This record gives sequence, C-alpha cells and structure tokens, in this order.
Amino acid sequence: MTVSALRTPEDRFENIPDFDYPVHYAEDLPGYEGLRASWVDAGPADADRTFLCLHGEPSWSFLYRKMMPVFLESGARVIAPDFFGFGRSDKPTEPETYSFDFHRDYILALVERLDLSNITLVVQDWGGLIGLTLPVDEGFRARLSRLIVMNTALGVGKSPSDGFMGWKNYAAATPDLPVGDLLARGTPQMTDEEKAAYDAPYPSIDYKMGTRRFPEMVPISPEMEGVELSLKAATYWSDEFTGASFMAVGDADPVLGPPVMNALRETINGCPEPLMIEGGGYFVQEWGEPIARAALHHFGDL
Repeated sequence: MTVSALRTPEDRFENIPDFDYPVHYAEDLPGYEGLRASWVDAGPADADRTFLCLHGEPSWSFLYRKMMPVFLESGARVIAPDFFGFGRSDKPTEPETYSFDFHRDYILALVERLDLSNITLVVQDWGGLIGLTLPVDEGFRARLSRLIVMNTALGVGKSPSDGFMGWKNYAAATPDLPVGDLLARGTPQMTDEEKAAYDAPYPSIDYKMGTRRFPEMVPISPEMEGVELSLKAATYWSDEFTGASFMAVGDADPVLGPPVMNALRETINGCPEPLMIEGGGYFVQEWGEPIARAALHHFGDL
C-alpha cells in the first residue's frame, strides 16, 4: 500500500527509562507494505503462553513497562505492539488513513505473522476498543485464552461517559497535544524522564495525526465504523467466552472509570470483581506492577 507517513528518528528513543526490551520491525505485513510496524517481543519464543499488550491513545508500548517484568517473571512471552501513529511505528500523515479497521487489521496481521497462541489479551483505552473486538475473527478466537482488562469500553454506538465527551472536545481543540504533560496530569508519581519518554515519538506536531484522529474515531454513533464489530464482540464476551479474566480499574479516572467498567464487567462472562486502584488514573498501567501480580495470582501463574 502507498501511505504517506513519517518515521520518528531512532535517536528519540535513546534515553527511554526501564524499557530495554528487544524491538522488532516489519515493513511487509500484508495490507501494510511499506509502512514500518514496531513491537517489543520479550521472553522465550517457545513459551507456553503469550501476553499481548495493546496500548491506547496517546500512549505507546512504553505504557506496559511496569507490567512486563511481572509477566516475564512467570516465564511467559510478551508482545507489545505500537499502533501506527504511535511509538516506534510509522505515523501516517493523512487523516483518512486512520480508521477502526486499519488499526484492528494491523493487530490481526501481526498476530498471524508471529503465530501467537495461548494469548492473554491485555488491554486499556483504545487497546480495548480494538482488542476486545479481535475475537470476532475466528482465527484470533482460536488463539485466545485469557483477558486482563483495564479502563476501556466497547464502541457500541453511544458515548461511554460525559468525561469522554469532555476529552474528545479537548483533543479536537488541541491539535498539538502535550502528550507527556497529559499523561502526567493524572499520574503524580511520573518522573520527568518518563514524561519525556511519552513525548519521544513526536518530534513535532506533524507526527501527531494519530493523537488527533483517535478521539474522533471512537464509535459513539450507530453509523460509525467499529460499532457492528463491537456489538458482535459484546455477544462473544457474554455468551461464548469461557476463559479466565481479570479486571483492574483506576478509580480516579473520569473518562472510563468505575461506572463504565462495571457495565463492561457485566458483559464479560465470568469476570470477577475488579481490583480497584485507589487514586489510579486513566493510564492505570502506571500502577501496573501490583495489577500484574494480582492478575497472575488470580490465574495461578505466580
């Protein structure tokens, strides 16, 4: 495919703290030829289970740095992709390139390329909006075993909360989104080095088309792309999913906090009471180590 895109210079990632994991690239994924995709692939290639960690917006795979060591401690493999427009992956510059299916099909293509199996799907924000629809695809469904879900929703054609509409309006009015400051706003423990890591993928506003487009793409009206898939996914999670699940919720999140997550929990067959992270914000992976440990103890991995 021919897509206009920018590539963040590698030197922008030279001083990323606590994220020294093997980075892989591909420019030949089916349907994405010429676009460079990036993902972290850590742990044994022959591990008997894989954690597939999907970030949201405007973050990147760096968001999982506090959870990954716990997953790796259990002997598992961890795959943490960067969506196009984020992290080390290429950043398409035209708004029409960005669509629900464009990003969803990328994850399906990557899972197929890596031939992942016994997947524990780990999702938050857009990682959940997209990730929770993946089992609609029968091929992915056969690879899926478990779910860890945090502060997210299914895009079923209505706004999840008033807080989301406030965020959408703010993002629309702020084309040069201050990514590091935004993530730090609800994460008081974040260091200046971590804030800089979240800003690293974006040398200028020209690289931020993804951060502008993703809020616009959330399927909040019945006619929007992704709604049909999300409704099918809701049926899958409630009627067909039989695996183990774990939910963690940042209780200080005004966008996709406890009310939204309680509704989602009712959709997931067998989902236990959530782990509430007191004071946890929207990017709840920043409280990730205790979440990961609680999830793995729940699953019996640790």
